[in-house]
Amino acid sequence: MDRKINVTIYNENFHETTKPALKSIYPESIHGALKSFLEKDDAIGNIRIATLYDHAEVLTQEAMDDTDVLIWWGHAKHDKVCDEVVDRCAKRVIDGMGLIVLHSGHASKLFQKLMGTETYMLRWREAGEKARLWNLAPNHPITKGIKETFTVPHDETYGEPFGIPNPDQIIFLSWYQGGEVFRSGCTWRRGEGNIFYLQNGHETFPVYYQPEIQTIITNAVKWACPVNRICKIDRGGSNTPALEKYELEDHNFLLLDENDHPANQK
Repeated sequence: MDRKINVTIYNENFHETTKPALKSIYPESIHGALKSFLEKDDAIGNIRIATLYDHAEVLTQEAMDDTDVLIWWGHAKHDKVCDEVVDRCAKRVIDGMGLIVLHSGHASKLFQKLMGTETYMLRWREAGEKARLWNLAPNHPITKGIKETFTVPHDETYGEPFGIPNPDQIIFLSWYQGGEVFRSGCTWRRGEGNIFYLQNGHETFPVYYQPEIQTIITNAVKWACPVNRICKIDRGGSNTPALEKYELEDHNFLLLDENDHPANQK
């Protein structure tokens, strides 16, 4: 790919602005931590930042059309995200934009819309337990440079059952000290867009500074990036002309008028 990968990061940024203690963990907020390692990779081009407070102004159609991969982190204010923005982002995924959903972004309007299920359903607790991730797809582009297993020293615990549709592929499976297991890294395809969900990254733990997590997210951006920034599919329309000339063996059937076709009935 000749062009650089343009990335847009949506980070709710609510906790970082309302809980002063989090400044010691993410002094530049979560979006700043993500940007700081992504911009070091030569494949990454422009990085755009949106937060809850400006997302309607930043995540415009023009901005989305210029985005190859959208990264989404949200937690406490999913319901405050503008529905128009959600619809716009979902349509861009269908048209080819990659999407990476992080941690509690699993409950976002955008992820629910694209998955079509109750993705907010899971077991959870905030206990600072160790998580062990198992790499189930060692030859996948997302796991390049990742060993068979590694640990996150402290994170929020998630547990099955997780209300997602069956993934196209489970990339990571996590085990927590309390005994839960969780499909912590999964991929899907929606329309022309690639989607990756990664569980790790609670706001009270420095997970996004961990080298393995940074490698996974960077790899995921490259994997999710479409060949063409926007892929418009021509699906034809009413009475689409035939591509080839042909003759019917007989005409012993009834042709409906276009207005009588079941698809056009209301």
